[in-house]
Amino acid sequence: MMSARSQRRMHGGLPLLPLTVSLLVAAVVSACSGSQASPGADMPPPPDVSVAQVISRNVKQWDDFTGRVSAVETVQLRPRVSGYVERVAYREGDEVRKGQLLFLIDQRPYRAALAQAEAQLERARSEARLARSQDVRAQTLIDAKAISREEFDTRKAATAQSDAVVRAAEAAVAAARLDLQFTEVRSPIDGRAGRALATVGNLAQADATMLTTVVSLDPVHVYFESDEQAFLRYAGLARTGQRDATRNPVRVGLADETGYPHAGTVDFIDNQVDPATGTIRARAVLPNPDRVFTPGLFARVQLEGSAEFKALLIDDKAVLTDQDRKYVYVLGPGNTAVRRDVVLGRTIEIPGSGPGQALRVVQSGLTAQDKVIVNGVQKVFFPGMPVKPQMVAMTGTATKPAVAVAKNAAPAAEPTAARTQ
Repeated sequence: MMSARSQRRMHGGLPLLPLTVSLLVAAVVSACSGSQASPGADMPPPPDVSVAQVISRNVKQWDDFTGRVSAVETVQLRPRVSGYVERVAYREGDEVRKGQLLFLIDQRPYRAALAQAEAQLERARSEARLARSQDVRAQTLIDAKAISREEFDTRKAATAQSDAVVRAAEAAVAAARLDLQFTEVRSPIDGRAGRALATVGNLAQADATMLTTVVSLDPVHVYFESDEQAFLRYAGLARTGQRDATRNPVRVGLADETGYPHAGTVDFIDNQVDPATGTIRARAVLPNPDRVFTPGLFARVQLEGSAEFKALLIDDKAVLTDQDRKYVYVLGPGNTAVRRDVVLGRTIEIPGSGPGQALRVVQSGLTAQDKVIVNGVQKVFFPGMPVKPQMVAMTGTATKPAVAVAKNAAPAAEPTAARTQ
C-alpha cells in the first residue's frame, strides 16, 4: 500500500510531461510559420560581377620560336706580318669604322726591308739601262759587220735579262711596301671592337695571334629553328596560296621586353632538315640603328604562320578549369550564371587593350552575342546562381609574349595559364 507522500509525488509529476510537449510544439509551429511568413529572409543577395561582351575580330596566327642574335659580319683580327705590338690604337668595346687603325706593329724592320728592296730596284734599273745601251750599240756594229752574230745575240739576251731583273726588283719593293702597310692593323668592317688580346710589347705571329674581334652591329641576324610540323604547314599554306612564302615577316622581342617590338624578315632558310633534332634553321634580318641588339643575346621570335581569320576573343581571367575541361560563366536569362565549356586557342593583343594586354582565342563554346563574367567569377558557386551584373569593356590579361596578333595590332604578349578553381 502506497504512502500518501508517494501518491502526492506521482500525481504531482504527471502534469509536467504534457506541458513540455506543448512548449516544443509551439516553438516548431512558430518557426515554421515565421519561415513561411518571410521567404528568402536568410538567403544572401546576388553577388556583384562584371560582364563583358565577347569580341569578334580578324586576327593572324603567329608562331613562337626562340633564337639567338648574331652579327652579320664577325672578324677575328690577326696580323699579316710578325712583330712586336707597339701600340693599341683603339679603346676596347668602342665602335670602330672600316679602315680605322687598331694595332700598330713595330715598323722598323719592315722599313729597312723596304729601303733594301728599293736599292735593289735602282741597281737593277741601272744595269738594265746599260744593257739597253749596249744592245743599241750592238745593232749598229752588226750592221757594219764589226761584231759577230753571236756577240750581238748575247747583248740582246742581256737586255731581256736585265728587264726581268727590274720587274723582280719592283715586285720585291711592292711586297716590302705591303708588309710595311700590314704593320698597321686596321678594321676591315664597321662594327664594335672587343678586348685587346695582345697588348703592347707582346709578339704577334703572322696569321696566328688573335688581336681582337670586330662584329658588325647594323643590321643583325637572328637565327631560330622550326620543327618539322610547322615547316610542313608553312609549305602547305604556301602551295595553296594562303601564305606568301617570299615575304615571311617576323617580330622579335628580347628577354626584358614585353611583346615583340622589333620587325624584320626571314632572308634565309636552310636547305635540309637536321635529322638528329627534326628541325630546320632559319635566319631573320633586322635593322639595329639604336644598337638594341648585341650579338649572342637570347631572342623571342614570332613568325607569321597563317592568313587572316575571324576569331572570338575573351579575357583569360574569365577562364576556369574543371579537371581537363575549360569553361566560363556567361550571363543567362534572369541574370543567372550559365556554364559554357570552351575550347581555347592562342592569345593575342588587340588595339585598345594596352601594351602587354592579351586576349584568348575561343575556338568553340561561345558566340559573339555572349556576355562573359570576367570579374567576380569566384563568387559564382554553382551554375544557374543569380548574379548582379555590371557591364565593362573586355580588356586583357597582362602577359608575356603572345603567338597571335589582331589586324593592325601592336606587338602581342606571351600567354599565361588559365586560372583554376
